[in-house]
Amino acid sequence: MKTILITGATSGFGAAMARLFANNNWQLIITGRRQQRLDELQQELGGPDKVHTCCFDISDRAAVEQAIDTLPAAFADIDVLVNNAGLALGLEPADKTDLDDWEKMVDTNIKGLMYCTRYVLPKMRERKQGYVLNIGSVAGNWPYPGGNVYGATKAFVKQLSLSLRADLLGTNIRVTNIEPGIAETEFSLVRFKDNEAAAGDVYQNTKALAAEDIANTVWWLVNTPEHVNVTTMEVMPTQQATGPLAIYRGE
Repeated sequence: MKTILITGATSGFGAAMARLFANNNWQLIITGRRQQRLDELQQELGGPDKVHTCCFDISDRAAVEQAIDTLPAAFADIDVLVNNAGLALGLEPADKTDLDDWEKMVDTNIKGLMYCTRYVLPKMRERKQGYVLNIGSVAGNWPYPGGNVYGATKAFVKQLSLSLRADLLGTNIRVTNIEPGIAETEFSLVRFKDNEAAAGDVYQNTKALAAEDIANTVWWLVNTPEHVNVTTMEVMPTQQATGPLAIYRGE
């Protein structure tokens, strides 16, 4: 039986991935900061024999190391790591943003991904097999007003993914950076700090991606032949596209 580690599994993409892989008889290691949600998902998906939970903040390096080092023997051989945990905070311009928000995004989207990857990779290399899937964003490619540090963190995810491919050449370990566009999950609710009206406006009068769309993308990638590596995959809803460059025409 294969094992997948999914960070940020308590909602959104992560929870959808957990359900999909569990329904296809994979063992799960799921992480998050909300123990109750982890417990509920564990019970829903088969109990502790099939789902191992780890409650910690991925920006806590020591907590990540301890969680990986103390995995039960049945879950110790990780076949797939999905670095899904991440967040956006605020939409203010750079001169007005809250520096605490910037630091939280850097700690989670960059450092957390670094820690999880670094502590999982050695055993993958030892076994000469594995797959690392990073959840980036179209914001790492296409800037937008207020995206500032969030977009920068996702640009980091893109570049690290490419660098991992270079470092891991010849190890049989695959790496993919998945770059979703607008998706209707708790993402905007977190970004606007539980302001439901502001979060709802993001998805008004359009058809965004659903969490299951990205889960299905991950499932497809994992099931491609082992000699195939999709390096980068940008996934946007049909009703989203890139726009023209902005031009200021003031005096």
